[in-house]
Amino acid sequence: MSKDGGQERAHGGPTPGAGRSAAATPTADPAPLWPAVGWEEHPWRSSLPPELLSRSARAEMSSPYRAAVPPRIADLDVRLPRATAAAAEEASVVVRDFDVELGRDVAPFAAILLRSESASSSQIENLTSGAKQVALAELGEDAKRNAALIVGNVHAMQAAVELSERLDAASVLAMHRALVEAAEPEIAGRWRTQQVWIGGGGYSPHRAAFVPPHADRVPAAIDDLVAFMARDDVPALPHAAVAHAQFETVHPFPDGNGRTGRALVHALLRRRSLTRSVTVPVSAGLLVDTRGYFDALTAYREGDLAPIVDAMAQASFDAVVNGRHLVADLREVRERWAASVRARSDSSVWPLIDLVLRQPVVNTAVVQHELGVSHTNAMKAVTRLVEVGALAPVGGRRRSILWESSPVLAALDAFAARAGRRRVGLP
Repeated sequence: MSKDGGQERAHGGPTPGAGRSAAATPTADPAPLWPAVGWEEHPWRSSLPPELLSRSARAEMSSPYRAAVPPRIADLDVRLPRATAAAAEEASVVVRDFDVELGRDVAPFAAILLRSESASSSQIENLTSGAKQVALAELGEDAKRNAALIVGNVHAMQAAVELSERLDAASVLAMHRALVEAAEPEIAGRWRTQQVWIGGGGYSPHRAAFVPPHADRVPAAIDDLVAFMARDDVPALPHAAVAHAQFETVHPFPDGNGRTGRALVHALLRRRSLTRSVTVPVSAGLLVDTRGYFDALTAYREGDLAPIVDAMAQASFDAVVNGRHLVADLREVRERWAASVRARSDSSVWPLIDLVLRQPVVNTAVVQHELGVSHTNAMKAVTRLVEVGALAPVGGRRRSILWESSPVLAALDAFAARAGRRRVGLP
């Protein structure tokens, strides 16, 4: 059974054919067909002792199960309803403008937004943790398991951005490896070799809500997806939305599919130059309406492109609103500290301010390494920020001393809280 969260709760239908045109084309409603998943039967061999099963359960588990057959999409024509295409274009402008705004002041906001997106993507999978716990986990301090998993997602997002210029199967494996190698090294960066399924219990796929393709189909399905991602005739945001939905349909890993798939969105947005400087926290937007997101993935598997593109467009609008709020909060914090500090222009305290904004829990080793200063100068800079209330000492493991910034942690937690609130009027 898949270990990933509920966002892949979906099912499919029969597969019609389709062809490719030179560009994504807006059409009048109703939405044109996109090929839905097909199905094929496979035998199921239960590992449970027969005596532990009821007669009906034994009969069910001795029968074949149906696994999805994802359509080949590399050369398909991406046709969208006019309203969906227009919303995606408007959202793309908003995302690009936000990226340009922060490109003028990219440090430290690129790191802050990437971490915020990683935390939001993890929250979709019900992996939640406060900003302080995540910061502790990044330092290697004792932290809760969810915080460590979120740090893995930070690494996956970083890999996605770094590998965006060459999106191939090896890049997808590298993103997954970065995501789970600390927690699940035995599956990290490897295609699954067993059947997985979504919902319906952990003993067999017979009653699952969705059964992704048989493991034998995964490599070819990913190669087809890579070919689709290499195209440049589909507008960037719909391109990323469709690629994401196809990836989640293939479900190529035993665990981490949702988080890897959302990292892939950012890799594609970066490759298509919709973003150049920052990671727009799209997952924070998806969190506003997770039911709509899950339903959109279901609709995709049934042959309807519009809902997942609509969901990604709305998530982009919500992400930029929340991201601007976070950036404004942190700029206010930075300005307040800068006004309170009295130091020479070449003092280490000035770069330390930006370091604390992007890493709100630090130790002397981190300060020395990031600023390139001696232990003595690192301590002088830390002391200056303690004096103005920017940092406060806290205990670490093995009696080490850490310093945390409550204002920054509060701003990050407020961002997460806003992302978790549903829009008024949603069920």
